[in-house]
Amino acid sequence: MVTPNLVLTAGLFLTILAVGGLVALRVGQSVIPAYILVGSLLGPFAPTVGGVSFTLVESPAFVRLLADLGVVLLLFFVGLELSLASLVRKRARFVRAGAIDIGVSLPLGILVGLAFGFSLLEALFVGLIVFNSSTVIIAKSLIDLEWIANPESEAILGVVVIEDIVTAAVFAVLSAVVLGATDVATLGATLGQAAVVLLVLGVVAYYGEGWIDRAFDIRSGELFLLGVLGATALVAGIGLAAGVSDAIVAFVVGASFGQTSHVARIESLLAPSRDLFAAVFFFVIGLQTNPRVVVSVAGVVAVAVVVTLLGQVVSGFFAGRSYGLSVEQASRMASALAPRGEFSLVIAAFLVTAGTTDALRETIPAFTVGYVLLTSVLGTVLMRNAHLVERIANRYANG
Repeated sequence: MVTPNLVLTAGLFLTILAVGGLVALRVGQSVIPAYILVGSLLGPFAPTVGGVSFTLVESPAFVRLLADLGVVLLLFFVGLELSLASLVRKRARFVRAGAIDIGVSLPLGILVGLAFGFSLLEALFVGLIVFNSSTVIIAKSLIDLEWIANPESEAILGVVVIEDIVTAAVFAVLSAVVLGATDVATLGATLGQAAVVLLVLGVVAYYGEGWIDRAFDIRSGELFLLGVLGATALVAGIGLAAGVSDAIVAFVVGASFGQTSHVARIESLLAPSRDLFAAVFFFVIGLQTNPRVVVSVAGVVAVAVVVTLLGQVVSGFFAGRSYGLSVEQASRMASALAPRGEFSLVIAAFLVTAGTTDALRETIPAFTVGYVLLTSVLGTVLMRNAHLVERIANRYANG
């Protein structure tokens, strides 16, 4: 028996990931779709041409830990950017804008799921997947388009944070249902356990700033990095053992660190690790995706994209106006909220391993990949053409 050369395999797929990402950047797109496509082209469902299979990685098992750390770090950094003080200070404006966005987008996604014959639980997952905007793609696009210093950026990122909080809360409940729900008593115990974990973490996030600051006041960059990464993974693992998604726990842990004086240092030292592990996570999503299943739900994806993106543009525009933005700024906000990405894929990855029905394990994750691929591309294009939304809005306002 020939021992597989895992170092060579890792070198090949990382190199191809880099090439795929470079191509995506050259054509003005996010790297996320490129990483997923590379995974699907090199995984067990890869095409065979002329009797030669393109499969490089038979199973995601040997990169599973890196992918899981990618999920943890992605959501940790989302939480890290969450300014609890800013949310509290401007809560009325953020809540008003967030309520408009969520009040349209989330129910619309659930209705799409129900319209295509999914059960209520399945439709709730579909609703979460199609309503949550991509923090990574949006933040990068705001920088690339030089909108980051504009007034609308605060409103955009504030609404995205509110979306993440709502998604995290609902996902925590739904994941508890999937992980432990066999009867009412079990469900109650699982949800109660999850609620206690999240409550404790929430209290630490809000009131534990001084303690966390002192605990991680470590001069050595190496030990600081190990401490933050270790603590995040440890708490996320404990949360998972208690029935809470490790992604959700990492989000709250990130929010805890976000209140400290260590944010800049964490971003400097941990961002490269996040990017590496996140790339592997998106690659593994591609490995687990059967293109034939994605094609089989292409009609559902197309309808969902049309319906939900139209709803997102409308809700994003009026959310921006309620925040106090001008028509031009609100049009940019409407465009910026369109891309979907990492949180949707985190939910899909969870369903692949924990889903209790074929729809949860296969159909919805495949739908998610197609949906994220399409919306990430269309969303990027829409942001670059926000003036078209503004033109329509002005015509509507003057008509």
